[in-house]
Amino acid sequence: MAKVAWLERNKKKAAVVKKYAAKRAELKAKGDYAGLSKLPRNASPVRLVNRCKMSGRRHAFLRKFGVSRLTFREMALNGLIPGVTKSSW
Repeated sequence: MAKVAWLERNKKKAAVVKKYAAKRAELKAKGDYAGLSKLPRNASPVRLVNRCKMSGRRHAFLRKFGVSRLTFREMALNGLIPGVTKSSW
């Protein structure tokens, strides 16, 4: 499990991105890069991190399912993901 501080930090970043989204779009359309640089760093959506919904892990994140590969495997083996079965040959 990821530290709670990391999860909370990512939530704060998401809130800041949402708050400044319209202003960023407006400044980008104008081409005002000096104005963009004056916005907070965390206003950039690039700084958000994809995290597993279950464990908070950031590496090996599967976008389609919203979980990490380890959580995905556990859920698939337990039959919690419809249509996914363990392959064997």
